[in-house]
Amino acid sequence: MFEKLEVVEKRYDELTNQIADPEIIANTGEWQKLMKEHSSIEEIVEKYREYKNTLKSMDEAKELMEDPEMKELAEEEYYASKEKIPTIEEELKFLLIPKDPNDDKSVICEIRGGAGGEEAALFAGTLFRMYRYVCRKKTLENRNFK
Repeated sequence: MFEKLEVVEKRYDELTNQIADPEIIANTGEWQKLMKEHSSIEEIVEKYREYKNTLKSMDEAKELMEDPEMKELAEEEYYASKEKIPTIEEELKFLLIPKDPNDDKSVICEIRGGAGGEEAALFAGTLFRMYRYVCRKKTLENRNFK
């Protein structure tokens, strides 16, 4: 997993340099393509850098624990960082899941009461409310995760 993250981070840095190149800025189509790729991996790279910084602060705190005056503060920092690591790893795993090309597209779902009169209309209304509830719940979960 971490080898792939290193490759993604290198690609992100390459894209950042290319996007700033005046020749590429002049070519609007190429620039847009690079910007889209850059923004698609930006969140992954930021989370990976957060992971590396957390590991670094954990190592620094471990070194500071040898100093008697700083031991208590360093232990607190060490254990706080240690607790964050599994959460960040889970988020990285989630971010590395390949995106579905249809994720950015809208969906239209038609629900209507068929044969059955009033009972069918009641069922269609219930089904609509259920779908609406699920969509709202998923939207809120996605906002809270980020």
